[in-house]
Amino acid sequence: MSEKGLIHVYYGDGKGKTSAALGLAVRAAGCGKKVVIIQFIKGWKCGEHESLSKITNIKLIKSKPASSKFIHDMTEDEKSETKIIQDESLRKALALVEESRCDVLILDEAVDACNLGVLDVELIEDLITEKPEALELVITGHKADDRFIKRADYVTEMKKHKHPYDEGIKARRGIEF
Repeated sequence: MSEKGLIHVYYGDGKGKTSAALGLAVRAAGCGKKVVIIQFIKGWKCGEHESLSKITNIKLIKSKPASSKFIHDMTEDEKSETKIIQDESLRKALALVEESRCDVLILDEAVDACNLGVLDVELIEDLITEKPEALELVITGHKADDRFIKRADYVTEMKKHKHPYDEGIKARRGIEF
């Protein structure tokens, strides 16, 4: 009998949500688990992409938005197209789960994609409700609400006390992305 998979939610305005999720991914892959990571609404190339591509049992799905603009600056057409892309990426990952090709599923920035209206909340809620017993599920984002928090087994809030961005220091490649 396989172990029971649990649900993790890493959220908040502090740094470290994606880093925590990717640390868990590397640990799980090192123990032979098959990991699927979807990075929602992140259109830029991140430093972790190169590293993760070298780990054979980690599959990274980059769900690029339809525009390089921030979601709140997009036209309604760009938002609609972005939603189609984000939902399709989630469906690809769910197919891998159904085919038993995923032990750990990480939905990076899914909370934000749902809150911004570019990811179908019902798909996430169905996944949480119908999650295969052994699947470990990790969901990250800024403002998690009860639909995520109440059903999670692990809830970690990353709280910002101080951040260089507030002082005008831009994100640095290799550190923040």
